[in-house]
Amino acid sequence: MAGIILIGAQWGDEGKGKATDLIGTRVDYVARFNGGNNAGHTVVVGDESYALHLLPSGIISPNVTPVIGNGVVVDPEVLFEEIEGLEARGVDCSQLLVSEGAQVIAPYHRVLDKVTERFLGKHKIGTTGRGIGPAYADKINRVGIRVHDLFNAQHLHDKVEASLHQKNEMLVKLYNRRPVDVDETTDHLLALGEKLKPYVANTSLILNKALEEGKTVLFEGGQATMLDVDHGTYPFVTSSNPTAGGACTGTGVGPTKITRVIGVSKAYVTRVGEGPFPTELNDESGEWLRAQGHEFGVTTGRPRRCGWFDAVVNRYAVQVNGLTDIVLTKLDVLTGLKEIPICVGYDVEEADGTHTRYDDMPVDQAAFTAAKPIYETMPGWDEDISKVHAFEDLPAATQAYVQRLEELSGCRISAIGTGPQRDHIISVHSLID
Repeated sequence: MAGIILIGAQWGDEGKGKATDLIGTRVDYVARFNGGNNAGHTVVVGDESYALHLLPSGIISPNVTPVIGNGVVVDPEVLFEEIEGLEARGVDCSQLLVSEGAQVIAPYHRVLDKVTERFLGKHKIGTTGRGIGPAYADKINRVGIRVHDLFNAQHLHDKVEASLHQKNEMLVKLYNRRPVDVDETTDHLLALGEKLKPYVANTSLILNKALEEGKTVLFEGGQATMLDVDHGTYPFVTSSNPTAGGACTGTGVGPTKITRVIGVSKAYVTRVGEGPFPTELNDESGEWLRAQGHEFGVTTGRPRRCGWFDAVVNRYAVQVNGLTDIVLTKLDVLTGLKEIPICVGYDVEEADGTHTRYDDMPVDQAAFTAAKPIYETMPGWDEDISKVHAFEDLPAATQAYVQRLEELSGCRISAIGTGPQRDHIISVHSLID
């Protein structure tokens, strides 16, 4: 058997969709284990580009069973829109499986997300406003709606009523909004449940049996390591665990069945939303990276903040995820630069005016927020690398850059993305043994 976890090693948007699709053509199941439709993956097949949000990237591969695990928060309306959009383009979605234990994003979660973020003003987190945080909050507060609740009218009504009891008080008295109607919401969710029912299954049982039968399962994380609610730049994080441990809790598959953990990193770094970002470039270099890399959010369309590669972040990702391999993406974006800086450590000014060097991630978020990057510089290259399919055929400067990133990260780089197309990839080591 082979249980392979694939996660983002930075702040997201590293190109996980391409990496998942690359590996997914050689696996039997692709299981999404966290997040919701706040995630975005772009998969390019030939001249076709697919923007995926809730659906696992493996859905584009006809021989793969795509699975939405119990750790995902599912907005059924968004899911149906995405399915209909893909089917209109000839993609078969009939094999999709949705965990009966996944949490449901109800309309009132979206309402609360937007009014709460607006209410925070300058203290806003930078959410996508899609109800992700409130749905996870209900899960932890034990008043959430799960997929299997959508098939029992009285049970669902009771749960919606319990969930809205406090929320309506907040909406009316704190946010000056109208209360949400319990009966109307219940009827809406019941109708969505009927449409969702053909996809619903005990996915934990299915995935465990598949692994026991010697099949290969790829566990796909949304967002990324630095957005993990426990291990990321809290509070500027998502509401779930996109790190490797989340794959087990988010699918119901035990850690002894995981054989490989693959992290995806860009050859530079981007971030969407609020929060600290030590290598961020608020200058012409940042604009250049954004333009060259087409750095705009798949889900939100927001321009991404751009910065140079942060080796401290990557070492941290290797540590907390137990990475066995790194897939380095968008290396081609750096083509044309004369010099390429790499952040190898942080300089932090302490309260007493002294300076401390950090070669590893500071636990104190105040220190991370104050961190100034310490750079070393590598020579760049001008050659087009998009058609290169062997590492030794890359320009010498490109090879040196990749080798330095590997050395600083403390994990082997097993594949390199050299362009947007599906075949713009260099395999250095096999990702599936």
